[in-house]
Amino acid sequence: MSSTTVVRAFRALLGASVVTALAACSLVGAEPKPEGSKDVVLVTHDSFVLPKRLIQTFDARTGYHLVVHAAGDGGTLTNKLVLTKDDPTGDVAFGVDNTFASRALDAGVFAPYDVTLPRGAGRYLLPGDDHRLAPVDNGNVCVNVDTTWFADHDVAPPRTLGDLTRPAYRGLLAVPGATTSSTGLAFLLATIGKYGDRWPSYWNDLMANDPTLTDGWSQAYESDFTQGGGHGRQPIVVSYDSSPAFTVPKGSTTSSTRALLDTCFRQVEYAGVLAGAQNVKGAEAFVDFLLSPAVQRALPASMYVFPVRSGTPLPSAWAKFAVQPTDPFTVSPDDITAHRDEWLQQWSDIVSR
Repeated sequence: MSSTTVVRAFRALLGASVVTALAACSLVGAEPKPEGSKDVVLVTHDSFVLPKRLIQTFDARTGYHLVVHAAGDGGTLTNKLVLTKDDPTGDVAFGVDNTFASRALDAGVFAPYDVTLPRGAGRYLLPGDDHRLAPVDNGNVCVNVDTTWFADHDVAPPRTLGDLTRPAYRGLLAVPGATTSSTGLAFLLATIGKYGDRWPSYWNDLMANDPTLTDGWSQAYESDFTQGGGHGRQPIVVSYDSSPAFTVPKGSTTSSTRALLDTCFRQVEYAGVLAGAQNVKGAEAFVDFLLSPAVQRALPASMYVFPVRSGTPLPSAWAKFAVQPTDPFTVSPDDITAHRDEWLQQWSDIVSR
């Protein structure tokens, strides 16, 4: 197994010591913070991480002190924000994505903030939003395959969503649940974008092929996927278009995994000031910070996502291995808003049979 798999990168970045540092870091030798400065509390998903030096820079330049509260997967994050909207647990949130965003907006989770967007970010704005959510990053949820496993077993890997229901791939897929994971919901929406009203029939066939369902991406990729570093048994997983850039063995020029670009759904992550925030100015400063050139440059290596700021340089390996689909499946935001709860109930009924 590769010594440079995604899980090892994530574990190195998301280990307890780093999370603790992010939650309590300050710049050694920096000038004292202005009198009256406050903590700014970020509520985010478990995969949020930025280089310590950037967090130190935010603290030093703004006079605020960033405190990070992780709240699970992106779907769990949204649910918690909605449940605590009348008594928010922070000042600013990052990680609500386009599959769940309308739920948070309808519930009044976010307050307006007319942030100045960098060039290129406007294309990722959520239709119908009135300056409450700022797009920060994007990527595509795609089925990934362990190419080495298929070569070793002399089996041709799948190429399409339809292939996943074939007997040759029985028991080989790990997929995050749609009700608990934004990644899982994005995959459900990919199947809806592909099959339309026939998507329940597809999922019946998929479940008959014995996939492994998990609560979130981390378990599916890090524990169950054969290239995730956790001695998993599934060589097919729902992950991201950028994932193959992080499964390149040391000294190799090829990746041990591949994203299937005919299976993808685009995901955009947003940041916003929480309604009822104790530190509104600090929250606004942090949204601005996430859109700054330095943070946008750090996103690919830190969180394995694409920046929204046009012209941001990408790591060299991404040009070859982090290939984005040209025509991902789409579902209109209006349809997601109107039918998400109905679709999730149907999905739950199917997978619980």
